[in-house]
Amino acid sequence: MAISTQGAKLLIKTTDASPTLIAEVLIKSFPDLGAAPAAIEITSLADDAQKFIPGVKGMAAMEFVANYHEATFGTLITNENTELQYIMQFSESLEYKLTGKHNALIVGGGLNVAVDMKVVVIPSSKIEKVVA
Repeated sequence: MAISTQGAKLLIKTTDASPTLIAEVLIKSFPDLGAAPAAIEITSLADDAQKFIPGVKGMAAMEFVANYHEATFGTLITNENTELQYIMQFSESLEYKLTGKHNALIVGGGLNVAVDMKVVVIPSSKIEKVVA
C-alpha cells in the first residue's frame, strides 16, 4: 500500500526508559531511511567478470530540512551532540527510529525564499520500524 509524505515529521526524544519529547520538527524533506551494503569484491583470476558479496551497510549523515522556527532551532542547538532518538513519523501507526547525535544549522538562502534549517543526524544505530 502506498503512503503519502503529507503529515510526516521528525520527532526527537531522549533515550531513557521513558523517552521525553525534545522537539517536533515539521520537516520539508528527509533522507533515505537506510543504506545499501558495501560491495566486497571476491573476484578471482579465473573469473571473467567481477563478483561481490554484501558487506556492512554504510550509514552516513542524515539531513532533515525544515522551515526555520526560532524556538525549535534554539532547542536543537541546546541538544547538539547529545545521544537521542530520532523518529521519522509518517502516521501514528508508521514510524521508523534510530539513535544518534545531531547538529543544527541555518541553510543558505537567496532572494524570495523562505529561510530553512537543517538537522544533520549522525547515526549510532541502524534504522528500525517502531512496533506499537
